[in-house]
Amino acid sequence: MAHKAGFVNIIGNPNVGKSTLMNAFVGERLSIITSKAQTTRHRILGVVNGEDFQVVLSDTPGIIKPAYELQSSMMNFVKSAFEDADVLIYMVEIGEKDLKDEAFFNKIIHSKIPVLLLINKIDTTDQENLEVQVGFWKEKVPNAEIYAISAIEKFNVREVFDRIVELIPECPPYYPKDTLTDKPERFFVNEIVREKILLFYKKEVPYAVEVLTEEFKEDEEIIRIRCVIMVERDTQKGIIIGHKGAALKRVGIEARKDLERFFGKQIHIEFFVKVNKDWRTNQNQLKRFGYNND
Repeated sequence: MAHKAGFVNIIGNPNVGKSTLMNAFVGERLSIITSKAQTTRHRILGVVNGEDFQVVLSDTPGIIKPAYELQSSMMNFVKSAFEDADVLIYMVEIGEKDLKDEAFFNKIIHSKIPVLLLINKIDTTDQENLEVQVGFWKEKVPNAEIYAISAIEKFNVREVFDRIVELIPECPPYYPKDTLTDKPERFFVNEIVREKILLFYKKEVPYAVEVLTEEFKEDEEIIRIRCVIMVERDTQKGIIIGHKGAALKRVGIEARKDLERFFGKQIHIEFFVKVNKDWRTNQNQLKRFGYNND
């Protein structure tokens, strides 16, 4: 039997469930998930292997109109997702009417590659409203195959994946068959810590934070990790640490639980909080944190 392989890129507005879908496809928690917009900042690859196929999935940041350099870099990851896709997944949620960037939307409706439009979160609506939504998107994106799904409940996820395997071209695998992702261990440490900060802190503080793993030492039974949490201002540093270090301790406890599940080993994690003024608007700093994908 011929082998098939292809790149399948997931795009859509913030918080429509792209990361939940990616994790459901891969069977691992590669993308962090919170209820806050702009949780995903990078383009993250997840690789699903079968005997005669390899699907390379790509989770991308939610589409926004950039307000500063970090957000421009995030949108560059989305642009790149159009360039190498064999199949494009355009994900919307119940009640949604348009994409936040008209240029991206035009690329979707004029796409030369197969487009799967997934209407997510159907567990939150009724059949009558769902039929209205399907009719709306059929008219808006006539070149797309439409599927109604619930990524969180895994409803119709298998059917979508089977269709993806049908659509990708005959091709040898792009990655070794035991590959799960293109990201190194330190990336997932950074992301898991950042997820906890998004969950536990309010307002602007989580968005002014970047996490950098400076040390990752793995022994037979334990992994020792040292992370730097970057903030933009001294006041944010105080908020992250909290009274007598209580807030930061909570981040450490919850991050360690997830990291031990992820790596299957005991974790010792140590944090340092540093002020890195205006890192979100500084090209050199963004490159250091892996946001410039040119």
